[in-house]
Amino acid sequence: MRIAIDAMGGDYAPLETVMGAVLAAREYDNDTQLILIGDKNAVNGVLSRVNSPYPEFEIIDAPDIIEMSDSPTRVLRTKPNSSVSIGTKMQKAGEIDAFVSAGNTGVFYASTLMSLGRIKGVRRPTIGTYLPSENHGTTIFDVGANPNCRPIHLLQFAIMGSIYVEYIHGWKNPSVGLLSIGHESTKGNELTIETHSVFKENLPNFYGNVEGKDILMGKVDVVICDGFVGNIILKFAESFIEILKTKSDFYLKHKPFAKLGALMMMPAFKELKEDLDYQSYGGVPLLGANGISIIGHGHSSRVAIKSAIRVARKMVKEKINEHIAEKIYELNVESTKETRENV
Repeated sequence: MRIAIDAMGGDYAPLETVMGAVLAAREYDNDTQLILIGDKNAVNGVLSRVNSPYPEFEIIDAPDIIEMSDSPTRVLRTKPNSSVSIGTKMQKAGEIDAFVSAGNTGVFYASTLMSLGRIKGVRRPTIGTYLPSENHGTTIFDVGANPNCRPIHLLQFAIMGSIYVEYIHGWKNPSVGLLSIGHESTKGNELTIETHSVFKENLPNFYGNVEGKDILMGKVDVVICDGFVGNIILKFAESFIEILKTKSDFYLKHKPFAKLGALMMMPAFKELKEDLDYQSYGGVPLLGANGISIIGHGHSSRVAIKSAIRVARKMVKEKINEHIAEKIYELNVESTKETRENV
């Protein structure tokens, strides 16, 4: 298996991206070849400072640097030798099995779709993210790729998201909830009301409508919404988790009695922080693209990069895209059959 990493993508690149690849290479050396795409001098500069042994990397020079402010059209038109452009071209040529980037999300998304296209039958690819909850967690689709959607788009997001959490997280028969402003099927806007009926007819594992409070309570395994709403939830959740960790640290350090209890509770606090830390969950998948693509957070550390590589590796091993293609085909066949019967 060959997985490429955008060595120049992210706020802390190339140091953290390269070191994340080093951590992953040590763990997956037996069956995974990692390729670093980026400024060769910068990449080698980081590797030269690594003290302990690590497997040898293939390094592909990418002299064109993508700025976070660059638009997708500008990069695709004027920076053919950027790490993202080279990586997606390698995917299209079948030279790599997956590509991981923590760089400019818009550029990565556009370049991936332009080079690879979509899985046959998929209307729109979707980006999802994991959030901790009272049980094992909740995954939300879409979180920004598709701000305007129709019911068929949300239905496909639900199908692809269910496949992802079943094979990657190991959640068997995952339940799906439709995010709305009330549990009743009549609550919500025009999109959610119509989508509720579509889900009820096509998803055996459809739980029903869920509200915002249900996400962190873990009422369902997969929450579906349009990308406009999903991105707001994602950004709010990130800030909430950060303020929770910051406030916990503050009170433990500045309240005398809290310090006494903190010594005994330290293991519990450590586990809580790990559970809330997105770094351990890696990147988010771009589901529906005709290739395995993982989008990392811009603030990704080496731990997050290693986790993103782990997710990419598992998606390849579990043949996620083959499962998606099969389910989408079945959905399209049923839709065509119903249309013919109703003519």
